[in-house]
Amino acid sequence: MAQLPAAPADRAAPALAQQDSRVRRFAIATAAAVATALFIGLPACIIPNPIFGREVPVRAWEYPVFAASVLLTFAWFAIQAPRRIRDDRRLAGGLVLALFAVACPVCNKIVLLLLGVSGAMGIWAPLQPWVAGISLGALAFALWLRIRNRSCSAQRCTN
Repeated sequence: MAQLPAAPADRAAPALAQQDSRVRRFAIATAAAVATALFIGLPACIIPNPIFGREVPVRAWEYPVFAASVLLTFAWFAIQAPRRIRDDRRLAGGLVLALFAVACPVCNKIVLLLLGVSGAMGIWAPLQPWVAGISLGALAFALWLRIRNRSCSAQRCTN
């Protein structure tokens, strides 16, 4: 007997599943970006809130570093790639550095304990833009590795 051609619904199923996977990845990436914005923005008082205070006003360069950190996190989660603990650590390290980079220099208890107020303003504050650059470099490197390590065929990427 001759085999009948596949029904249109049968052919559409893989495309629908792939689209559903993209929507799911986009939702996860959006949630991760929002969580990153809250993780960095609230304690650093880039996002004004009643819980945390800031003695030193937000400096102009902190806003782009904050935005770039959120966007790089979104992109990292949006890329479909195999899950590797090493990659997760790189992302987490870059985000922690970003938090230290944009946080108020005299509001950071660790810096205050190590350097005191004058050391926080005289030593740590001038180093923060460099820490910001290192954190963005680490986040960009983590994203590059995630893109490089994904396994894609001609039709779709697989986990």
